[in-house]
Amino acid sequence: MNDTPRNPGSGETSGQSAANPDIAALNDAGIATSPQIQARLAAIMFTARYHGVEMNIESLRLRPDEPAPSPPVLVEWLREAGLWARGVPMNFRQLMKVDDPAPIVLLLDDGGAAMVVGRNREKQLLLLRDPRGGAYDPVIAVDELRLKQVWSGGVLLVRASRSGVEGDPPVNMALLARLVWSDKLILRDIAISSITITILSLVPILLVMRTISSVLQYHSAATLDLIIVILFTVVIFEALLSWGRKMMEVILAAKLDSRLNLIIFDRLMALPIEFFERQRAGELTYKVQQVNRVREFLTGKLMNTFIDVMMLCILLPVTFYINATLAWTVLVAAALIAVIIAIFLRPLGAITGRIIMAESGKGSVLVESIQGIKTVKALALESSRSADWDRRVAEVAELQIELGQMANWPATLTMPLQRYCSYGAVTLGAYIALHSNSALDAGSVAGFMLLGGRVAGPLVSLASVMEDVQKAQASIEHVAWVLNRPNEKQALTHGLRPRFEGAIEFDEVTFKYEGAKTPALDKMSFKIPAGTMLGLVGRSGSGKSTVTRLLQGINRDYSGAIKIDGTDMREINLRHLRKSFGMVLQDNFLFRGSVRDNIISGRPGLSFEDAVSAARLAGAEEFIERLPNGYDTFIQEGSPNLSGGQKQRLAIARALVSNPKVLILDEATSALDPESEALVNANIQRIGKGRTMVIVSHRLSSLLDCDLIMVLDRGRTIDIGTHHELVERCAIYRHLWFQQNRHLDPEGFENDAKNSPALTQGR
Repeated sequence: MNDTPRNPGSGETSGQSAANPDIAALNDAGIATSPQIQARLAAIMFTARYHGVEMNIESLRLRPDEPAPSPPVLVEWLREAGLWARGVPMNFRQLMKVDDPAPIVLLLDDGGAAMVVGRNREKQLLLLRDPRGGAYDPVIAVDELRLKQVWSGGVLLVRASRSGVEGDPPVNMALLARLVWSDKLILRDIAISSITITILSLVPILLVMRTISSVLQYHSAATLDLIIVILFTVVIFEALLSWGRKMMEVILAAKLDSRLNLIIFDRLMALPIEFFERQRAGELTYKVQQVNRVREFLTGKLMNTFIDVMMLCILLPVTFYINATLAWTVLVAAALIAVIIAIFLRPLGAITGRIIMAESGKGSVLVESIQGIKTVKALALESSRSADWDRRVAEVAELQIELGQMANWPATLTMPLQRYCSYGAVTLGAYIALHSNSALDAGSVAGFMLLGGRVAGPLVSLASVMEDVQKAQASIEHVAWVLNRPNEKQALTHGLRPRFEGAIEFDEVTFKYEGAKTPALDKMSFKIPAGTMLGLVGRSGSGKSTVTRLLQGINRDYSGAIKIDGTDMREINLRHLRKSFGMVLQDNFLFRGSVRDNIISGRPGLSFEDAVSAARLAGAEEFIERLPNGYDTFIQEGSPNLSGGQKQRLAIARALVSNPKVLILDEATSALDPESEALVNANIQRIGKGRTMVIVSHRLSSLLDCDLIMVLDRGRTIDIGTHHELVERCAIYRHLWFQQNRHLDPEGFENDAKNSPALTQGR
């Protein structure tokens, strides 16, 4: 072994590329400028293959200014391929302790990489493999001193995703309780500080009892001075501990809030599109926000109850020590309070649920009015929307009054009992001291007066917490109604991730929308090879958009088979499928942000040059350059500073920026003006080069350049062929064509119109 340390990822020999298929694939993809970049990528590809996954180099876009792909870029690339990956710092000793035979990627200081493939623990050597070497090249044994010269601790851990794990647990009180309990150390510290504060709070009470019983009786000034010093010290310590406990409660609430927000957003994004299509946005938003009430209950009322219970465990024995009779009366009063509250729990919970439903309806009216403000203004709908809002507000107000009336009864009935716990017991104690021969003196009465308030408060709080539990349960039920539905998580995280070419096949596909009487697709069958430009035409409701929805995996409850390159689409990872397909809708949504950010929103790692190239291909470059700040022009919510045609061209650029193998245009040019449409149509051939295109359009003139045009009617494939073939043999297509182009053959159109079905003539 040479004394000079050699970087195992430097790739110094020219024959390695020929012996290494990964290097050959990188060269074919044009990534041959830097041996370090090739070493790092080859290490990733080798490690992924070890776990049974072939990496798609086309899905990785490197920035030209990057000396080597960073760990976050590599981790994202691996995760998109369905692997678990994480970048972590490790040292030589930690690497030696790993027992897993899977290779570990070392990220070297010069931008290259090496792979740990074995260990010689007797000699304390790591066995490294050069990722640019051939399959039969010997491994390199490296000790800690030599490795430190080229490596600073960067490691990429990769393993196969656990496919057998259970699904996400349902959102309920048990899940939230587990989230709180996951911070056991903070809860422990809160408990310790609470116990300490409770003990410290006892000291002033006992000292006051001592003051009344002894100091005043014997006029002991020295004892009083000592009591004052002790009281001052205790108050300072209690204040410091209270501040620390409050900060721990704030940290616990913040951590729980963060976890809940992550879970909620993840669950929402995993819900299928059809669920959002059937629900009102305002209602969903309000119901999901109910989790904040539950979080406030867990970290507020419930946490205070937890603290109160610990206080009771310490204070109750002291009250019984002072006077058992008075202590028992306080306990009985608290028990009666609990019984009264329990009687009203069920009706209060029912009204709370009705309020949540009414509030969600009110929120829905607000969100819909804001989202549709253009329609409201254009059609002067302010009065009708205001009337609907007033009705919703009145409904909520009536329910809140009803809830207030119902909640007022237990509050009124328990008030005498609460007052007894606060000062009635002290009055009873004074009566006992005056009219009996018990040992209850003035100091004990004063002590019980101070201590009874501290005991009564937690007892009343403990009794009333049942009402808050009922409200929290009602809130979590509404959250669960949204988040515990069947979702796409399994399809988004599991399944095959093939390299697409773009061949599409529908085999006896039948699909019916929920609630519909007739199928949207009825035993549809067709097959197109990769690289085909397919146009879909037909009357409204013939199933054109349904075909595109099924290709995106939006609806998956169909019968028959849809195959992409011979692979059943249900077996393909849904996220991989959608990332590999480009989609442009009739009405596209642009996010707040710059023009460039919107174009590369699907692939934030892409460069400015990628955005420019996609915009040029979509015909958007000419208007972007005329914008005030070009590609940095900020787009407001709703895109008021862009025309419909400009928005559409940006959406096309956004779909093209990831270079999809299949591009779907669903009425993508319908919102364009004639000039913009002509510009996009002129680029269709360039856009479709090397990819399969599925174009839905009512304007048949925009489909003339398609390789094939498929005519649909009532969910069935009527005919498929070129434009000239369909004009000759397909009556539906011929009718639609001459209907839009009457100037070409008016006589033929009139004859065709007479012979066409009544439905097509508007009868």
